[in-house]
Amino acid sequence: MRAALAPGIRLLRALPRDSRYRGLTLVLTFLSYTSYHLSRKPISIVKSQLHPNCSALGPNPHNDSNSTTWCSWAPFDGDNYKELFGALDNAFLVAYAIGMFISGIFGERLPLRYYLSGGMVLSGLFTALFGLGYFWNIHVLWYFIVVQVCNGLVQTTGWPAVVACVGNWFGKGKRGLIMGIWNSHTSVGNILGSLIAGAWVSSAWGLSFIVPGIIITIVGIICFFFLVEYPEDVDCNPPLHHTAADEDPGGVTTSEKDPEAVISNEGPLSLSGQSSVDHSNSPKEPAEEPEAISFLGALRIPGVVEFSLCLLFAKLVSYTFLYWLPLYIVNVAHFGAKEAGDLSTLFDVGGILGGIFAGLVSDYTGGRATTCCMMLVVAAPMLFLYNHVGQNGIGTSIAMLIICGALVNGPYALITTAVSADLGTHESLKGNAKALSTVTAIIDGTGSVAADVLACLLLARVVVKEARGWCGSMARQRGSSVQLTESVMDGK
Repeated sequence: MRAALAPGIRLLRALPRDSRYRGLTLVLTFLSYTSYHLSRKPISIVKSQLHPNCSALGPNPHNDSNSTTWCSWAPFDGDNYKELFGALDNAFLVAYAIGMFISGIFGERLPLRYYLSGGMVLSGLFTALFGLGYFWNIHVLWYFIVVQVCNGLVQTTGWPAVVACVGNWFGKGKRGLIMGIWNSHTSVGNILGSLIAGAWVSSAWGLSFIVPGIIITIVGIICFFFLVEYPEDVDCNPPLHHTAADEDPGGVTTSEKDPEAVISNEGPLSLSGQSSVDHSNSPKEPAEEPEAISFLGALRIPGVVEFSLCLLFAKLVSYTFLYWLPLYIVNVAHFGAKEAGDLSTLFDVGGILGGIFAGLVSDYTGGRATTCCMMLVVAAPMLFLYNHVGQNGIGTSIAMLIICGALVNGPYALITTAVSADLGTHESLKGNAKALSTVTAIIDGTGSVAADVLACLLLARVVVKEARGWCGSMARQRGSSVQLTESVMDGK
C-alpha cells in the first residue's frame, strides 16, 4: 500500500509555477547574502582576542614576566594595536568601496549566476586564508592586509547580484515589505557570524574565519546549480515593475494602451511592438538583448544621487557598530570576548525588526524617502542616549541595542533593497532593467566610502606620528650632511 503524498510536496504542487520559482530565488539569494555577512563578522569578534588584557591571566607561563601583552598576537601586541585594527578595516573597506563601483558594471554584462557563485567561492577562500594565519603562525601585518584587500574586492560581487536577481522576479507592489523581510539576511548573517566566531575565539581564533569561509563556499556552489536569473528562463511571467499610473512620454498610461503590454514587454525575450500572445503555444523568437546602462547614465536616474548620499551617512553608523561594537562592549562593560559577541547580536536583531517595519510603512505610505528620513532623525538622539545609559545594566543595554539597531539598519535596509530596485527599474529606463545591478552598486558603493572614511580617521594619529618620524629623520640626515661638509672643509 502506497503512502499518501508528503504534505510538503502537496503544498508545492498547489502553488503556482511562478510562486515556486520566486520562492526558490528568495531562499537562495537570502542564503547567499547571509553567508557574505557571516564571513565579514569574525574580524570584529576576534579583535578582542588578538589584543586581550593579558594581566588578567597572570604572568607569562614561559618566562614569568609581568608583561601585559604576552598573550597578544603579534603584530597586534603593541600600543598601536587600535591603529593596526583600523588598518585591517581600512584595507577591506577601501577595496570594497572601489570594487563596488566597478562590480555593478560587470554584473550587468556577465551572467549573474556565474558572477555570484564565483565571488562566493573566492570570498570563502580569502576568509579562510585570514584564519590560516593562526595555524601557519603568521605575525606580519602585510599578510593580513593583503588578504583583507582581496576579500574586500571579491565581496563586492554579492550585493549587486542578489538585488538584481530579486528585482528581476518581484514587481514594485509589495517590494518594500518583501525586501524588508528578505533583507534580514544582513542581520541574520551578522548574528550567525558572531555566534560561529565566538565558538572558537578563545581556543583557536583561526577557526572563527575558516568555518565561515567553508560555509560561504558551499552556499556558492549550491547557487551555481540552482539559481535562476530571469523568469523568462523557466517560462514564468516577468513581474510588473510599474503601476498603471506610470505614464509614457506621450502622456498615455501603459495600461490604457494595452493591458498586457507591461507584461509582454518587460522581459528581454519580448520584442518591442509585438502583441501579447500565448507564449506556451508558440515558438519563442530570440529578442534583442537590451544594452547595459553606463555609470553616468545610472547617475542621471532621478533619486540615485540623493539616496546614495543618504546611505553615505547611514552606512557609516551601521559599519561602526559592525566592526567595533564587540570591542566597545569588552572595554566598557568588561565582558569576555564571547559574551560581548553574543550581546552585540542584539543590534542585528533590532536591524531585522527595523528593516521589516521600514518596508511595511514605505509600502503603505508610498514614501520611501520620508520613511528613511523619520527613522534617521529619531536614531540620532537614541545613539547619544545609548552612549550615556547603555551600560547602566544588562536590561538597559539590551533594550538600547535593539532600538538603535532598528532605527539605524531600517533605513539602511530600505535604501539598499527596495529603493535600489525601484530606481534600477525606473520608468525613465523604458523597460530596460539592465540598470539594476549598476544602480545598486553605486548606492552601496557610496555608502562604503563613508565607512572607509571612518577607518581612515582611526589611522590619523599613527599617520601623523609616522610623518613626524620621517620629517625628523630627514632633518637628521641633512644635519649629518652639513657636519660632514664642514669637516671636509676644515680638513682642507
